[in-house]
Amino acid sequence: MCPGVEDDEHGACPHCGMALESALPTDDVPPAEAAELREMTRRFWLALVFGLPVLVLGMDHLLPGQPFMHWLGHRVSGWIQLALSAPVVFLAGWPLLTRGWRSLVTRNFNMFTLIGLGVMASWCYSLVALLFEDFLPAAAKHDGHAVFYFEAAAGITALVLLGQVMELRAHRRTGAALRALIGLAPKTAARLRDGVEEQVPLEQIVAGDQLRVRPGERIAVDGVIREGRSTVDEAMLTGEPLPVEKQAGDKVTGGTLNQTGAFVMRAEKVGRETLLARIVQMVAQAQRSRAPVQRLADRVAAVFVPVVVSIAALTFLLWLTFGPEPRLANAVVCAVAVLVIACPCALGLATPMSIMIGVGRGAQDGILVREAAALETLGIVDTLAVDKTGTLTAGKPEVTQILTSEMWAGVATPQTTPINNAGLPTPPIKLAGQELLQFAAALEQHSEHPLATAVVRAARQRGLTISAAESFRATPGGGIEGNVVGQPVLVGNESWLHERGVTGLDARRDEIAVLQQRGQTTIGVAVAGRLAGWIAATDPIKATTAEAIRELHRLGLKIVMLTGDIAATAQTVARELGIDEVRARVTPTEKHRVVQELRAAGRRVAMAGDGINDAPALAAADVGIAMGNGTDIAMQSAGITLVKGDLRGLVKAIHLSRAVRRNIRQNLFFAFAYNAIGIPLAAGVLYPFTGTLLSPVLAGAAMSFSDVSVVGNALRLRRTRL
Repeated sequence: MCPGVEDDEHGACPHCGMALESALPTDDVPPAEAAELREMTRRFWLALVFGLPVLVLGMDHLLPGQPFMHWLGHRVSGWIQLALSAPVVFLAGWPLLTRGWRSLVTRNFNMFTLIGLGVMASWCYSLVALLFEDFLPAAAKHDGHAVFYFEAAAGITALVLLGQVMELRAHRRTGAALRALIGLAPKTAARLRDGVEEQVPLEQIVAGDQLRVRPGERIAVDGVIREGRSTVDEAMLTGEPLPVEKQAGDKVTGGTLNQTGAFVMRAEKVGRETLLARIVQMVAQAQRSRAPVQRLADRVAAVFVPVVVSIAALTFLLWLTFGPEPRLANAVVCAVAVLVIACPCALGLATPMSIMIGVGRGAQDGILVREAAALETLGIVDTLAVDKTGTLTAGKPEVTQILTSEMWAGVATPQTTPINNAGLPTPPIKLAGQELLQFAAALEQHSEHPLATAVVRAARQRGLTISAAESFRATPGGGIEGNVVGQPVLVGNESWLHERGVTGLDARRDEIAVLQQRGQTTIGVAVAGRLAGWIAATDPIKATTAEAIRELHRLGLKIVMLTGDIAATAQTVARELGIDEVRARVTPTEKHRVVQELRAAGRRVAMAGDGINDAPALAAADVGIAMGNGTDIAMQSAGITLVKGDLRGLVKAIHLSRAVRRNIRQNLFFAFAYNAIGIPLAAGVLYPFTGTLLSPVLAGAAMSFSDVSVVGNALRLRRTRL
């Protein structure tokens, strides 16, 4: 959990002493992680078996008649305690001592610093008292005998080892969600090559391979169906129980379950490039990242150990100077108890446990958290800046109308040769609608924008041949350009075409205005520098968007739409959804600037989008939220990804964030409350009123109980309803 700490082997962090997490998730428990859990479990049982007799002998003075003391004698009992406690402290508890020593050497004080000091102080003092009892002053004796604290050293060691076992098991349970996701991908796939079908390991599949998927099989990698049709259960991605119909040309995702039919697909993304692999990596990365509130815990821990050691030293001196007899024994008991009960185990676990459990819980509902800071911050955002296409709308527009305009001759079309009227005035011509569509599709086939997909789909539905484009270049938020059949072609919005010097943009403006008022989006197509016509498309609002906007308003968020579309279309969508503010015709740079302005005004801003043009704004926001059906760049720029591409997932993410924040605050309360109450008790503040002191063993039990409280409270997040 500490930034910058990496190691080739499994072990403990040199800063905080906690177990290092595996950087690369696997489909099975990492051998080193499993071995560490087994080792810690064996050490705990060793400490328990040898430590219980020590505890009984050490507590003999509390039993009526002191039976063991009468049977064995004081010194024999001491030697037995020494013999039994040594394996507990130096064999079972050796990892705890080495972590404590490392923290002292590196001056990275942590919970193991206090554990090591407490255990060694009690055990070494007891050894000295046993070997040199006759040389001890009377103040260090009770009823004429030296006081031993072997049971405190053994009991503390056993309890801390129990806490380590619980922590490792909690990590293992958290990793189980990742391993379940990884296990969704099949180990082999049926590859077709040269007419021969063979089962090959998944590692041998490369992009471009043809794969056959039969009914009941899981799809191996991401790709596109080439032949056949079927229904696919995509619940692991979307959470929706109803299967989705798939046919030739549709995309399929690795890890989803084919149901009724068989089909042949072409592999497009394999290995770590598949959506499933990216999901696993994002969840793993988020579980290892740190939330901002963890910085508070880090700052506290940095000064906590020196302060506690100072309190323990002061407690020792006060009891030795002003305490009742036996002063030295009481001073040792109180000082050791302070060291033990102040162990900041719970402080170290408070934030990481909540984050780990919360990230895993979100993954179950299609909420992928890439950074812990995003999960924590999302709960306090008050403004949501949201893209329109693909976020509020379905992102699957359909071409509704093609409006051509007059242009000048001298151009080649995808179906003709150039018109050459050398020496004569070049008369205006009007391209046919299908020719206009062909020009646009030739460029749009290289773009991943939803409007581009609609144009290409419309051309294919009409049976048109899509020509190859050369010198393709895209301007995010503006348009695309390239050469088609030797002619320079531009496809984009009106303002971008105007910037590029395109003429004839006033053609059919009245008709275009009517379409825009109806909520349709229009893109212009220019050939050889002059407008050839307009393509109108409509992108229906998602059926779930209105409900999500209402819920977000109920959660207290202000909604601001940022879109590159024209104002008329944007206002139509905003009125229908009840969006608070609209910024239309904004470029990616302007989206970025608007987000910065909102933050500068004191707003906590989340940005939701799905395209390359949204990436700068996603990165600039307090929390970036990418739609799972969007581009890879958007997902990499965002802290949270909604796999379903549904804003209702954002509502769930906000509920999850607020639950995690509450859980972290509760955990920190447990951690600080135990110390605030326990340290004075351990120092003996109640002795004048009750005449009793807090045993180091009981202090160790209280310290471990604080760990149990934190872990148990964090695990409640697994049952949180979103």
